[in-house]
Amino acid sequence: MATFFNECFGIPEEALEEFGAFNVSLVNDLPLFIDPFLLFHSESVEYQQLHADMIQYVTFLRDRSLEASGNDDLLKAWYCFPEIKQNWLGFSVAGNSGSGLGIKFARALHSNLGRLFADFGKERITTGSHLEKVCLVSSGVGRDNISDFTTNLIIDYLCRYTERFAEVHVDPKFISTVHIRKARFNYATQTWRRAAYKLPVANGDFVILTPRDMLTRDENWINRGDLIRDFEQIPVAIPDAELRGQVFNYFQRVLPRPRDREPSQQERAAAVADTLLQFPLLIDYFIKLKEDNGDDASSISAEKVIATEFMFIHQLTGECRVLGYFSPADRLRS
Repeated sequence: MATFFNECFGIPEEALEEFGAFNVSLVNDLPLFIDPFLLFHSESVEYQQLHADMIQYVTFLRDRSLEASGNDDLLKAWYCFPEIKQNWLGFSVAGNSGSGLGIKFARALHSNLGRLFADFGKERITTGSHLEKVCLVSSGVGRDNISDFTTNLIIDYLCRYTERFAEVHVDPKFISTVHIRKARFNYATQTWRRAAYKLPVANGDFVILTPRDMLTRDENWINRGDLIRDFEQIPVAIPDAELRGQVFNYFQRVLPRPRDREPSQQERAAAVADTLLQFPLLIDYFIKLKEDNGDDASSISAEKVIATEFMFIHQLTGECRVLGYFSPADRLRS
């Protein structure tokens, strides 16, 4: 019986650890995902370039927003992506299938670009640009969407990363040429191009490895929950005293004040969203606070990844026995 990638392909777990890859389960998704902030804040030049490439694509979408308005064909071509189930990460209840990024996500992201990304790439308050900005005001673009979008935008890197590992450690019998339809974006033709990779195959499908230092659990470092929960702390970071006063005054006016109870979470979230639309600079000040505490993102995410491994290892091993899953190596021996 084989549950994890190393067991499936008969590889020492230490080989994955030395390579920096997360040892995924090939039975069920693990509730981990790529946090784009970990790419931004990384000391790796390669990761920083991945983040810059993502920002370049979002800037392209922002600059072409008028062309795509009302044009579902362009929205599908530029915004819609399949779920990359082959990395075995995400939030599936069973297996590794998900819905991907469809037209609903495309319309939500498209509508947010014009409101929030006017100065994208030319920020004056934050150190850099951040994709997560699109999910801070509206709940229409959530954690799962950002995760899937990020994975699709760096899929070429992930496939080449897996290729490098497989070439050294995986038996050639278990490697096949795989074509990814939306692998690289051509800005000259404004189209996604497909590319071929030699990837390990198990149970009839290819597998993609992910560097563990890209991964986190629960929430992106820049997330809507923290923004709403810690909202009162954000105006304090504004150096303009007059603007601070205006923000606090507006928020207090739009926050409902029922006589017999405190405002509900929904009422508070709505008041925060209303205030952010009135004072969009608050979003940048919130992101700046997150940037200033970026070292915590790496350490906390690493702890969450380790905890997830321990939490699910026994559960996944049990599921493997129930499902009767066998690795390619098991099949050769039988």
